[in-house]
Order: sequence, then structure tokens, then C-alpha cells
Amino acid sequence: MSLASPPRRAVFDIGGMTCNACATHVSKTLEHLPGVHSAQVSYPQGIAQVLADAEVSLDAMAAAVAKAGYSARLTTQTLRPAQGLPGDTGQTGRAAAGHGLRIAVIGSGGAAMAAAIRAAAEGAQVTLIERGIIGGTCVNVGCVPSKILIRAAHIAHLRGESPFDAGISATAPSILRNRLLAQQQGRVAELRHAKYESILEGQPGITTLRGSAQFRDAHSLTVALHDGTEQAVVFDRCLIATGASAAIPPIAGLRDTPYWTSTEALESDAIPPRLAVIGASVVAVELAQAFARLGSQVTILARSTLLSQDDPAIGAALTAALRGEGITVHTHTQASAVAHADGVFTLTTEQGAICAERLLVATGRAPNTRDLQLQAAGVQVDARGAIAVDDHLRTNVPHIFAAGDCTDQPQFVYVAAAGGTRAAINMLGGDARLDLSTMPAVVFTDPQVATVGLSEAQARLQAIETDSRTLTLDNVPRALANFDTRGFIKLVAEAGSGRLLGVQAVAAEAGELIQTAALAIRNRMTVQELADQLFPYLTMVEGLKLAAQTFTKDVSQLSCCAG
Repeated sequence: MSLASPPRRAVFDIGGMTCNACATHVSKTLEHLPGVHSAQVSYPQGIAQVLADAEVSLDAMAAAVAKAGYSARLTTQTLRPAQGLPGDTGQTGRAAAGHGLRIAVIGSGGAAMAAAIRAAAEGAQVTLIERGIIGGTCVNVGCVPSKILIRAAHIAHLRGESPFDAGISATAPSILRNRLLAQQQGRVAELRHAKYESILEGQPGITTLRGSAQFRDAHSLTVALHDGTEQAVVFDRCLIATGASAAIPPIAGLRDTPYWTSTEALESDAIPPRLAVIGASVVAVELAQAFARLGSQVTILARSTLLSQDDPAIGAALTAALRGEGITVHTHTQASAVAHADGVFTLTTEQGAICAERLLVATGRAPNTRDLQLQAAGVQVDARGAIAVDDHLRTNVPHIFAAGDCTDQPQFVYVAAAGGTRAAINMLGGDARLDLSTMPAVVFTDPQVATVGLSEAQARLQAIETDSRTLTLDNVPRALANFDTRGFIKLVAEAGSGRLLGVQAVAAEAGELIQTAALAIRNRMTVQELADQLFPYLTMVEGLKLAAQTFTKDVSQLSCCAG
């Protein structure tokens, strides 16, 4: 009588995974094979560790993975019998860095998810707490739905008006907002499930609690669960990633009216005949133009100028573009009172009364920190309620971290996600720094606004002498071919050395060129080095090369594609 062969352990490099849900899919695929005892798959490491009977063909395992849409290649990595799988006590190296560490994550948006996924992959026991809808601002009521609305409005605008109307007859479109909303919300639900809900469901190292968290002390939370019960959560490390909400200015009568924030605007199933917008920053200008293109008569009230925190030329160019589309822009104007009667808002201003069926308040966002009882843990906030963090995402309490819009950092989801990942690394004993010196930013108006690095004013504050050039888009072949020369590209360089310090652009596709500028600044390129690079002809990004050439040449006297 022969004895059965003992199980063997094989390690595969897995290709094609894009998230932890993919890792779960690969694991289930392998475990469905006869003779496979277990398959533990790590998305961050890109490996599958399989325990199977010796009779199970390695080729059969690889073929099953390939049929599931991924690739599997037997790795040269070997495991000693005493070693375990990811998360086991015997695991050595990076995957065991957080083994047994209890980490609480408050929130479920970009920062929270990035941190939770990273910490769980390193073996930590993660408890994620969410009081509202899973996914936070960006996917639910921010980036994703707003960009869908903006894109729909752009299509409507092109159908009704474009530089090519002389040869392509234009027809004013019929806007069925209810159908656009259904399409928008459908895509939001898809992305929320794919990128947030399913990932949490497939992560055994993450426990999700639905409820509101408050600090009891510096090492524990009380969570008021949605079912009416309470649960205590004790932690070794904590990440606060609770995001932000619309800030409402103290205007007389405003809070007694049915005003919109961006959330209500994006969820509206109708386009109002008239829309008044209080605010002049990113959300205000993006949604103002979108609603105008979908049929609203829009009036913007800017306390100062549009995008006043940026180079003044940006606000001037954007104001001209919006006014060119029929949007009324009142700069240096404030509402002193707001009233609502018979379905109409009346705003009292120094320029007279402004009336509209809907009012959008877009005056910035305030950190969601008030209800956390941060004082019980000793965590400090600034006057706005934002949590102060260092470049390692630490608060003043060493084992408590914060990331995303609830902090004093820029309110962009990619900053939040990067912060969340680095916070997780540091909570597990690492040393990861978040460097925002070359952080690109994009405003999705048309033309778009994109910036990176220092403006002239910011450079002056750092006592840096600058040399700048501004290229109007009638010098950019792509813009000429598009019959759309609105805007400019401005390069800010260090005087003497010529090192590129910053780029500001107002252009139809400014968001697509700004990352090239970010890389140039990151690599400390000079404007001459940028001018010497090869750029494809008839692209908007070629404008960076042309702008760099203006430091030494008159580009109007160059032939096309001049190197």
C-alpha cells in the first residue's frame, strides 16, 4: 500500500491584477481546482501562494488563471516549511510589518481606502468606520459625478455651437436631465462598487463598521452603529480621514432657504431657468459653466475675482471665456441677504437685486472634524477645524495620523490617496514623506486651468528672483487647427539658472499637458532643456516647448515644428 504524496506549495507571479478584488477572483479560481487546498493571493505583492496535492499540474493552475483573465508564471521564490502565507504569524519581511497591529481608520474615501488596503496587505488588523455612504466624496458626490455632468454639458455645447458651424450645421440639443442623471448615477454606483465596496468585501484583514466614531481617549473610539448599538474600538494606530463638507457663509436669511450645495446641484433632475452662484473657486466655476451649457441663465457672484488664489491672468482669462458664453460674472460682489419666496431666490447685493430659481453656494469646504471629540485624544486643529499634519501625515499625537480633506493639506483626491498610503507605511514603522512641491492641479472648465509648482508671487515669497514668459495660444499649432486660441501657457523660471519653477496654463486641454510640466520641474530641468526636447507636432503639450523657446527666440518667426 503506497502513501499519498504530501501537499506541495507553489508560488506564482500573477499579472493583470488591478485591485484586491482581482486577487480574490484569482484565489477563488485556483481553489476551485480539484486537489488545491488553498490559494492566498496578494495584489500588492502580485503573487499567489498555492497549497495543492503533488498530482495537481502546475500548468493546469496557470491555465486556470489565464482563463480567468490574468497571467500566472511560476516564480523562483521558495518557501521554507516554517514560513506561512501573507498574514500568518510566520511570515517574514514586508508582508509581516504590521502583523497584529490594530489600526482604526475613520472614513472610507480616497485616503481611508488607500491606507486600509496598504495596512491590511502588511498584516495589520484594520477596522474601517464609515458613518455615511461608502466611498467618500470623490466617487459619490464630487469628482466622478461632476466630471460626468461637465462632459455632458461640453457635448451639448459642441452640438449647439462650435468653431466649425460654417461647415457643420449646429442644432440646439434637447436636454433630458432626468436621463443624464440616471446615466450619471449608474456610473457612480458602478465605480463605488468596483473600487470601494467590493474591495472591502474581499479584504479579510479589514473589518467595516457602519456608524459614527468619537474618540474616548488617545487609544480608543466609541462607534455609534446604525443599528442603535455602540461598539468600542481599541487601536494602536489611528488614521482620521473624514473628508470635508460644503462651507456655508453667514449671509442673512441664507440658511432659511432651499439653497443648493454641489451635492444637491449634481443630484438635481432638472435644469433651472436661472441659476445664481455664490463663489468663485473651482466648484463654483465648473458647475456654473456646466449648467449654463445645459440651458440655465447663470450669474456668478465673486467676492474678489475668479480663482483669486492663482495668478491674476488665470482669473482674467477664465472670466473672459465665461462671459463669452453668456454667463454673467460679478467680481468684487457679495450678497448681504438672501430670501426665497414663490420658488424664486432674491439676493441683495451692492449691484442691486439678483433673482434666480435656484441658488448654488460654492464657497469652499470645511473639514468634517467637529463631531469626532478630538480633544479627548489631544489632537489639535486649526481655526477652520482642519487637522494639522506634518509631511509624514502625523498629527501632534505621534500614533494618530490624518489624511485627505479633513487636514490642512490641499483638497484633491489624489493628494488624499497618496497621503493615505504614506500614512499606512508610517503607521507600520516606515518612513514615507508626502512631497507636494510638484503637485499639479486642474480646473475642469473650458478652457481648462492647470497649474504646477510656483507662481511668480509664490516665488517672491520664497525670495526667489524669477524670469517668466507667457505664450498666447495663437502661437500653438494645435490650438490654431482647433480654431480655439483662448488662453495661454506661462512658464516661471529661476533667474540666472533658468531652472523651471512653475507652469500656469489656460487651454482647452490644459489638464493633459500639466503632468509633463510637473515631471520637468521634478527633474529640475531648465527652460532650455525643455525647449530642446522632442514634442509631437499638433499636440497641445507642444505648447510647453514653444513657451520654453520664447526665453531665447521669437517663436512667431519659427516655421512649423521648428526644433
